[in-house]
Amino acid sequence: MADNQAPGEARPEIHREPVDASRFGVVEKPLSRLETLLNSTAVRKTLIIIVLALAWEVGARALHNDLLLPTFTSTMSALVRGILSGELLLKIWISLKVLLTGYAAGVALAAVLTGFGVATRVGSDLLETLTAMFNPLPAIALLPIALIWFGLGNGSLVFVLVHSVVWAVSLNTQSGFMAVSQTLRMVGRNYGLRGLPYIARVLIPAAFPSILTGLKVGWAFAWRTLIASELVFGVSSGSGGLGWYIYESKNLLEISKVFAGLLTIIIIGLIVENLIFRTIERHTVRRWGMQA
Repeated sequence: MADNQAPGEARPEIHREPVDASRFGVVEKPLSRLETLLNSTAVRKTLIIIVLALAWEVGARALHNDLLLPTFTSTMSALVRGILSGELLLKIWISLKVLLTGYAAGVALAAVLTGFGVATRVGSDLLETLTAMFNPLPAIALLPIALIWFGLGNGSLVFVLVHSVVWAVSLNTQSGFMAVSQTLRMVGRNYGLRGLPYIARVLIPAAFPSILTGLKVGWAFAWRTLIASELVFGVSSGSGGLGWYIYESKNLLEISKVFAGLLTIIIIGLIVENLIFRTIERHTVRRWGMQA
């Protein structure tokens, strides 16, 4: 309280004249074109890929041995020739057809096991036991048994793909369900939700970040398992997808085609990660505010 203000006296009003904003100097500085480009995630990732390609080209030319490391340009040339001839496209289609079959079957089985685990205590104990038993078991180790059980056909590949997918998806989904807060669970029960409606409307949306992580991990496991299996399975059956393409090219000492096959695997992985999964992530967990 000011010294010249008597007790109980009303405080005088204070009036401020508006000040021109130009007197404060530069408040907001526009970004340059370079800064705008570098703020784009796609541009930064593209620059990283270009730098890696240049490093590959320089290193291969310095080594000067195409049997050990072909140049990036020769690999791209082999990739383009394989696509234009249709040979590489056929191998890609064979691999993706088997991959999608095994991946879909593995996700469906994981959904059944996880749903049973959420619904009952026996199901939860069963899922935890099966996951602890089979998740550490490499899928490729089951290929000899799969060949005995299912013979020389896609059934063997689908079997090992299901094994590589189901436990990763189940484990992440169960972890997501267990992390759902009791508040959300009680809200769902107060609305009278039970069984499948309770799982679909409460648990799945709340646990979707973990579920999506499981789908990503399952996809990566399935993709690696398929290529590794085709390297063995293709030798037995005389046919196959990208794995067999790589193996056959190695036997013919066409190393540029080997690297073209490897580069195709990488490109497909980048497409699935940055287009499919990122699109799902953008329209779900980021839109819901669960992820920055």
